[in-house]
Amino acid sequence: MRVPHVDPQFSARPAARTYDPAVMREHYRAEGIIERDLAADPYEQFTRWFEQAVASGLFEPNAMVVATADAAGRPSARTVLMKSFDTRGFVFYTNYTSRKGRELTENPYVSLLFPWHPIARQVVITGTARRTGRDETAAYFRTRPHGSQLGAWASAQSSVVGSREELDRAYGELVDRYPPGEQVPVPPEWGGFRVVPEAVEFWQGRENRLHDRLRYVPGPGGEGWRIERLSP
Repeated sequence: MRVPHVDPQFSARPAARTYDPAVMREHYRAEGIIERDLAADPYEQFTRWFEQAVASGLFEPNAMVVATADAAGRPSARTVLMKSFDTRGFVFYTNYTSRKGRELTENPYVSLLFPWHPIARQVVITGTARRTGRDETAAYFRTRPHGSQLGAWASAQSSVVGSREELDRAYGELVDRYPPGEQVPVPPEWGGFRVVPEAVEFWQGRENRLHDRLRYVPGPGGEGWRIERLSP
């Protein structure tokens, strides 16, 4: 298969390959979105788009980029899986001692990005993160495959590990301690964050880079939601 935007005469040596990011572009021809077609609140609108993303066959449509910042304002971002959403917010799980866990403890302001590139859509959510309760965390933990439950114990997420062998050895010891069929306790430092939106933007790619960007923000007095259009 030919790789787009790559010089076809490149050498077999990777260092000799020539890529030109300046000419990498797709021309969006999707239908746009207009205000009157949107749901009254961002949760219902997200449900519509999420269902369409799932139906389109996207790989892991619940994958989202979580951007955080520490107390000094230094940012970091990573991709995680959204595990539930409703009118209370969007939930993901992590080790609270991980970098994102520590940063959200210091600074609860967060941004989520769902990058649905194949269907020329994005959803951007900004808000604040709150820890889920232990009962909710435990209920979700029980749904994870046995190996993933052990992985939550084996990994001191974001900390330096000496080698892959060290990580595998820790996991192997846990397999011996909790064989398949035996209940694995929830790690005390592991749990969920619920992101409560303050604004939700729905982005639809359009021709000539004149994309549609419609954002939900709180209505007057914080009651309900109003929709505003942003320039692309």
